[in-house]
Amino acid sequence: AGSAAAPACIGKAVAMPETGEVASEYRALYAVLQDNLRSLSDIQSIEGRNPIKREMAETFRAWVDGALAAGSDGTAAQDEIVAQMMIWAIDYRDFDRALEIGEHVLRFGIKLPERYLRTPACLLAEEIATAVLAEPQLATLEQLVRLDTLTGGYDMPDQARAKLLKALGRAYAKAAEDFDPEADSAPAGGKAALLHAALDAYRRALQLNKTIGVKKDI
Repeated sequence: AGSAAAPACIGKAVAMPETGEVASEYRALYAVLQDNLRSLSDIQSIEGRNPIKREMAETFRAWVDGALAAGSDGTAAQDEIVAQMMIWAIDYRDFDRALEIGEHVLRFGIKLPERYLRTPACLLAEEIATAVLAEPQLATLEQLVRLDTLTGGYDMPDQARAKLLKALGRAYAKAAEDFDPEADSAPAGGKAALLHAALDAYRRALQLNKTIGVKKDI
Protein backbone atom coordinates (compact mmCIF):
# COMPACT_ATOMS: atom_id res chain seq x y z
CA ALA A 1 0.00 0.00 0.00
CA GLY A 2 2.95 2.31 0.76
CA SER A 3 4.04 2.71 -2.84
CA ALA A 4 0.62 4.02 -3.87
CA ALA A 5 0.61 6.78 -1.26
CA ALA A 6 0.94 10.34 -2.46
CA PRO A 7 3.72 12.43 -0.89
CA ALA A 8 2.32 14.11 2.19
CA CYS A 9 4.26 17.34 1.74
CA ILE A 10 1.80 19.84 3.18
CA GLY A 11 3.80 22.98 2.71
CA LYS A 12 7.22 24.29 1.96
CA ALA A 13 9.58 24.96 4.82
CA VAL A 14 10.19 28.70 5.09
CA ALA A 15 13.69 30.19 5.17
CA MET A 16 15.35 30.19 8.58
CA PRO A 17 15.04 33.71 10.10
CA GLU A 18 18.20 35.83 9.74
CA THR A 19 17.65 38.03 12.79
CA GLY A 20 16.25 37.55 16.27
CA GLU A 21 16.55 34.97 19.02
CA VAL A 22 15.81 31.91 16.84
CA ALA A 23 18.37 33.01 14.24
CA SER A 24 21.04 33.49 16.95
CA GLU A 25 20.38 30.08 18.50
CA TYR A 26 20.41 28.40 15.10
CA ARG A 27 23.71 30.06 14.15
CA ALA A 28 25.33 29.05 17.44
CA LEU A 29 24.16 25.44 17.17
CA TYR A 30 25.06 25.31 13.47
CA ALA A 31 28.62 26.36 14.38
CA VAL A 32 28.78 23.53 16.96
CA LEU A 33 27.49 21.09 14.34
CA GLN A 34 30.18 22.13 11.83
CA ASP A 35 32.80 21.68 14.56
CA ASN A 36 31.39 18.21 15.34
CA LEU A 37 31.46 17.27 11.65
CA ARG A 38 35.13 18.29 11.45
CA SER A 39 35.94 16.17 14.53
CA LEU A 40 34.13 13.19 13.02
CA SER A 41 36.01 13.50 9.74
CA ASP A 42 39.24 12.93 11.70
CA ILE A 43 37.99 9.48 12.77
CA GLN A 44 38.79 7.02 9.98
CA SER A 45 36.50 4.22 11.16
CA ILE A 46 32.91 4.85 10.06
CA GLU A 47 31.76 2.33 12.69
CA GLY A 48 33.81 4.20 15.28
CA ARG A 49 32.04 7.46 14.48
CA ASN A 50 28.52 6.20 15.19
CA PRO A 51 28.57 6.03 19.02
CA ILE A 52 30.16 9.51 19.02
CA LYS A 53 27.33 10.80 16.80
CA ARG A 54 24.83 9.49 19.37
CA GLU A 55 26.59 11.51 22.10
CA MET A 56 26.93 14.61 19.92
CA ALA A 57 23.23 14.44 18.95
CA GLU A 58 22.24 15.19 22.58
CA THR A 59 23.47 18.79 22.12
CA PHE A 60 20.86 19.27 19.40
CA ARG A 61 18.00 17.24 20.91
CA ALA A 62 16.09 20.18 22.42
CA TRP A 63 16.41 22.17 19.17
CA VAL A 64 15.12 19.25 17.08
CA ASP A 65 12.27 18.53 19.52
CA GLY A 66 11.26 22.19 19.27
CA ALA A 67 11.29 22.01 15.46
CA LEU A 68 9.16 18.85 15.51
CA ALA A 69 6.68 20.45 17.92
CA ALA A 70 6.39 23.51 15.64
CA GLY A 71 5.92 21.13 12.71
CA SER A 72 2.95 19.48 14.37
CA ASP A 73 1.43 22.98 14.57
CA GLY A 74 2.00 23.31 10.82
CA THR A 75 5.16 25.45 10.62
CA ALA A 76 8.74 24.56 9.71
CA ALA A 77 11.92 26.24 8.52
CA GLN A 78 14.63 24.95 6.18
CA ASP A 79 16.86 23.52 8.89
CA GLU A 80 20.17 21.78 8.27
CA ILE A 81 20.50 20.77 11.93
CA VAL A 82 17.22 18.82 11.79
CA ALA A 83 18.23 17.20 8.47
CA GLN A 84 21.64 16.19 9.84
CA MET A 85 20.11 14.72 13.01
CA MET A 86 17.85 12.50 10.88
CA ILE A 87 20.95 11.17 9.11
CA TRP A 88 22.87 10.67 12.35
CA ALA A 89 19.94 8.82 13.91
CA ILE A 90 20.09 6.34 11.00
CA ASP A 91 23.86 6.02 11.50
CA TYR A 92 23.62 5.27 15.22
CA ARG A 93 20.64 2.98 14.59
CA ASP A 94 17.87 4.80 16.44
CA PHE A 95 15.32 4.20 13.70
CA ASP A 96 12.36 5.49 15.73
CA ARG A 97 14.13 8.85 16.04
CA ALA A 98 15.15 8.80 12.34
CA LEU A 99 11.54 8.13 11.30
CA GLU A 100 10.17 10.77 13.66
CA ILE A 101 12.51 13.40 12.21
CA GLY A 102 12.11 11.97 8.69
CA GLU A 103 8.35 12.47 8.83
CA HIS A 104 8.93 16.18 9.56
CA VAL A 105 11.62 16.51 6.86
CA LEU A 106 9.38 14.94 4.19
CA ARG A 107 6.24 16.73 5.30
CA PHE A 108 7.84 20.15 4.82
CA GLY A 109 10.24 19.37 1.96
CA ILE A 110 13.33 20.15 4.07
CA LYS A 111 16.49 19.74 1.99
CA LEU A 112 19.53 17.75 3.08
CA PRO A 113 22.97 19.40 3.32
CA GLU A 114 24.45 19.89 -0.16
CA ARG A 115 27.02 17.08 0.15
CA TYR A 116 24.18 14.51 0.14
CA LEU A 117 23.24 13.64 -3.41
CA ARG A 118 20.10 11.64 -2.61
CA THR A 119 16.67 13.00 -1.70
CA PRO A 120 15.60 12.66 1.96
CA ALA A 121 13.08 9.89 1.10
CA CYS A 122 15.66 7.89 -0.86
CA LEU A 123 18.30 8.29 1.84
CA LEU A 124 15.88 7.19 4.59
CA ALA A 125 14.62 4.17 2.65
CA GLU A 126 17.96 3.00 1.30
CA GLU A 127 20.17 3.56 4.37
CA ILE A 128 17.76 1.87 6.80
CA ALA A 129 17.09 -1.00 4.37
CA THR A 130 20.82 -1.55 3.77
CA ALA A 131 21.48 -1.70 7.53
CA VAL A 132 18.57 -4.07 8.15
CA LEU A 133 19.46 -6.43 5.28
CA ALA A 134 22.90 -6.81 6.91
CA GLU A 135 21.52 -7.07 10.48
CA PRO A 136 17.79 -7.92 10.49
CA GLN A 137 17.48 -7.51 14.27
CA LEU A 138 18.10 -3.75 13.97
CA ALA A 139 14.51 -2.94 12.98
CA THR A 140 11.05 -4.21 13.80
CA LEU A 141 8.43 -5.06 11.19
CA GLU A 142 6.44 -2.04 12.43
CA GLN A 143 9.38 0.30 11.78
CA LEU A 144 9.85 -1.04 8.24
CA VAL A 145 6.12 -0.76 7.49
CA ARG A 146 6.23 2.82 8.75
CA LEU A 147 9.28 3.54 6.58
CA ASP A 148 7.58 2.05 3.51
CA THR A 149 4.41 4.06 4.12
CA LEU A 150 6.38 7.24 4.78
CA THR A 151 8.56 7.03 1.66
CA GLY A 152 6.13 5.18 -0.62
CA GLY A 153 4.90 8.16 -2.63
CA TYR A 154 8.33 9.66 -3.32
CA ASP A 155 10.39 9.17 -6.45
CA MET A 156 13.66 7.27 -5.96
CA PRO A 157 15.82 4.85 -7.98
CA ASP A 158 14.22 1.42 -8.38
CA GLN A 159 17.22 -0.24 -6.69
CA ALA A 160 16.65 1.79 -3.51
CA ARG A 161 12.94 0.93 -3.37
CA ALA A 162 13.73 -2.74 -4.11
CA LYS A 163 16.14 -2.88 -1.14
CA LEU A 164 13.43 -1.62 1.20
CA LEU A 165 10.89 -4.12 -0.20
CA LYS A 166 13.38 -6.97 0.27
CA ALA A 167 13.97 -5.94 3.91
CA LEU A 168 10.21 -5.62 4.42
CA GLY A 169 9.58 -9.03 2.85
CA ARG A 170 12.10 -10.65 5.17
CA ALA A 171 10.56 -8.94 8.21
CA TYR A 172 7.08 -10.23 7.23
CA ALA A 173 8.52 -13.73 6.66
CA LYS A 174 10.22 -13.67 10.08
CA ALA A 175 6.95 -12.50 11.69
CA ALA A 176 5.17 -15.44 10.00
CA GLU A 177 7.85 -17.83 11.30
CA ASP A 178 7.48 -16.48 14.84
CA PHE A 179 3.68 -16.27 14.62
CA ASP A 180 1.82 -17.07 17.82
CA PRO A 181 -1.96 -17.39 17.24
CA GLU A 182 -2.56 -17.00 21.00
CA ALA A 183 -0.85 -13.58 21.19
CA ASP A 184 -3.09 -10.53 21.72
CA SER A 185 -1.23 -8.72 18.95
CA ALA A 186 -1.76 -11.50 16.38
CA PRO A 187 -2.70 -9.77 13.11
CA ALA A 188 -6.02 -10.39 11.38
CA GLY A 189 -5.61 -13.15 8.82
CA GLY A 190 -2.86 -14.72 10.92
CA LYS A 191 0.22 -16.43 9.55
CA ALA A 192 -1.19 -16.66 6.01
CA ALA A 193 -1.62 -12.87 5.84
CA LEU A 194 2.00 -12.34 6.93
CA LEU A 195 3.29 -14.80 4.31
CA HIS A 196 1.13 -13.15 1.66
CA ALA A 197 2.55 -9.73 2.61
CA ALA A 198 6.11 -11.15 2.43
CA LEU A 199 5.49 -12.60 -1.04
CA ASP A 200 3.92 -9.37 -2.23
CA ALA A 201 6.97 -7.35 -1.06
CA TYR A 202 9.42 -9.81 -2.66
CA ARG A 203 7.57 -9.80 -5.99
CA ARG A 204 7.49 -6.00 -6.08
CA ALA A 205 11.22 -5.91 -5.25
CA LEU A 206 11.93 -8.34 -8.10
CA GLN A 207 9.88 -6.26 -10.54
CA LEU A 208 12.01 -3.23 -9.68
CA ASN A 209 15.38 -4.98 -9.68
CA LYS A 210 15.86 -8.43 -11.22
CA THR A 211 19.14 -8.94 -9.32
CA ILE A 212 17.85 -7.94 -5.86
CA GLY A 213 18.28 -11.54 -4.63
CA VAL A 214 14.81 -12.59 -3.50
CA LYS A 215 14.13 -15.57 -5.79
CA LYS A 216 15.12 -18.06 -3.08
CA ASP A 217 13.01 -16.16 -0.55
CA ILE A 218 9.99 -16.41 -2.88
